[in-house]
Amino acid sequence: MNRQMRRQQGGGGGNQGGAGAGGMGGMDALLKQAQEMQAQLLKAQESFAEKDIEASSGGGMVKVVIKGNRKVESVTIDPEAVDPDDVEMLQDLIVAAMNEAFEKLEKEQAETMGPLAGGLQLPGLM
Repeated sequence: MNRQMRRQQGGGGGNQGGAGAGGMGGMDALLKQAQEMQAQLLKAQESFAEKDIEASSGGGMVKVVIKGNRKVESVTIDPEAVDPDDVEMLQDLIVAAMNEAFEKLEKEQAETMGPLAGGLQLPGLM
């Protein structure tokens, strides 16, 4: 009876004890890997938030600087780009410079953080 009770509680011989310990060791390693990756991602995000991304349009007539945290730092407009009779052109130049800046930011983020996120090996997800 004792032997049967131990088996039901997981304390008996056989492969149950070994499989359970191996499974937990794998989980511990996965958890540790995830925690390390999270720390690396946070560090990369913090340093990236301070990075300046610059873009321009109209041959440099409109320049935009954004931070890695997606905040607009500055917009510089060459006085020659200001034509009261063609405000729409200036608006288009600003939009083009902003879009280019955000595209550059996304590309740099993917290059910087992509390898970190890819470092976690989750079965069935990658």
